[in-house]
Amino acid sequence: MTLLSRLYGVRPALRHRVRVRRNVEIPAADGVRLLATHYYPAGQHRPPLVLLRSPYGRGNVLDRLPALLAERGYQVLYQSLRGTAGSGGRFDGFVIDPADGDGTLSWLREQPWFGGELATWGASYLGLVQWELAARDIPEWKIALIQDAPSSFAEGFMYPGGAFATGNALGWVQLVERMFTGGYGITRQMAGLVGAARRLSRATLALPLQEADQVLTGHPVPWFRDWVRHGPGEEYWASTDHRANAERMPPVVHVQGGWHDFFLPGMLADYAALVAAGRQVRLLVGPWSHGRGLYTRQGLSDALAMLDAVLLGRQAPTGVRLFVTGAGRWIDVPAWPPAHEPTPWFLRPGGGLSRTPHDGQSPPSPYRYDPADPTPTVGGSQVGWSAGTRDNRAVEARADVLTFTTAPLPGDVEAVGPVGVRLHARSANPHVDYFARLCDVDARGRSINVCDGIVRLRDPGHIRTVEITLWPMAHRFKRGHRIRLQVSSGAHPRFGRNPGTGEPLATGTGLRASEHEIFHDHHHLSALWLPLTPGAS
Repeated sequence: MTLLSRLYGVRPALRHRVRVRRNVEIPAADGVRLLATHYYPAGQHRPPLVLLRSPYGRGNVLDRLPALLAERGYQVLYQSLRGTAGSGGRFDGFVIDPADGDGTLSWLREQPWFGGELATWGASYLGLVQWELAARDIPEWKIALIQDAPSSFAEGFMYPGGAFATGNALGWVQLVERMFTGGYGITRQMAGLVGAARRLSRATLALPLQEADQVLTGHPVPWFRDWVRHGPGEEYWASTDHRANAERMPPVVHVQGGWHDFFLPGMLADYAALVAAGRQVRLLVGPWSHGRGLYTRQGLSDALAMLDAVLLGRQAPTGVRLFVTGAGRWIDVPAWPPAHEPTPWFLRPGGGLSRTPHDGQSPPSPYRYDPADPTPTVGGSQVGWSAGTRDNRAVEARADVLTFTTAPLPGDVEAVGPVGVRLHARSANPHVDYFARLCDVDARGRSINVCDGIVRLRDPGHIRTVEITLWPMAHRFKRGHRIRLQVSSGAHPRFGRNPGTGEPLATGTGLRASEHEIFHDHHHLSALWLPLTPGAS
């Protein structure tokens, strides 16, 4: 573990020998037996405890963090949630049984080695369980370190913009299937990668969609079928929504995300809620996709500095730190979003994009969307290794994708904050999606994605005003580069294809193509809105 500490630049001043107790039994409040591994530094009397609760098993690559923390003088209790890695009960997707947290806290308070100071840490699902833990008052809880996990699951992950996240949902089903089988061994898990991409691709096109789990895994996955049967806003999702718990979070919260993480918008909303609730919040957003920031020098060292500050009385980092993509530098700002000027860049005839709108008549730009050959996506906020930045030229060459591009920029353009697109669009089909993606086109013509967003419409209209909220950004478009906006009606499988029939998502089997027109005349000012740094030209 010393080698890892050196690698990430977080080697402790005094390294402690790590002791481990495995298969510690913890009774949940309903009697279900939960298993955990207890890491502790030798020779330390009741040091502060870091609690990690996970569905992803123990004794694998994720154990780097518990051992690293114990080396620094902390105790770590690394627990497997019910239905996973030998713990009793049934795993139920993103529905977390409150009996697990209730029983764990009661048991912990009875342990002679618990010193009364508690921290929680974890990324993704390990962050979501921290939000659920705050359903109860916990006076021992001093700090929560949450990475890549919002308080509400459905809006950010499952139905962004109202479109079902087919690729991400099935990608997670595949991940869980691989980790929950084969005795949780790394060899069997790696063997499961063979043919995985092909199976996932086939499953994302399955009809009806509620049977895609069968195509992917060979058996039904009940919680996946619940996801596709229950649309956004339905009561089913209440058990995965922990936004009301912000006022019971500990006094200090460290929030870490990535610009290409599908959870980022929800996490930034959580940041605002925690600040409003009077918590001391440190926000760090790096150039990462989901889960990639945890074991980075910047991400790990910033979180450890916050943990040490709260539990060991050291100097704490404050404010907001953001990585500016395109510039390759970190900036510190007092809050999110920082001061910015929402500035329109107007779509123009012939595929232009400019700070000045077209001042005359022009025909709309047409395209046709066919769900039988759905518009694909590359990179962006996806589950898996294909996430992040990619060259988009192959997608942009398709007939069902419109592009609007500036002339080469005479100077750098830096934008930090929320991003939006307003389109004036017409389609005879009321059941359509509109997808917008912002790209940075370099001097060689490579079109690299920066952020994107989607909205699903279900009501008819002649020429509809379509508001699309894109993922937030901190990016510098360099002098000589060009700013490009893609417009289409899909980004499969990141956002599942809209079949265009209005049938229920779970059971529909029909596909209906649709014709689209995007307007950009002086009566219909379609535009991209960028958050420019104040005073930028």
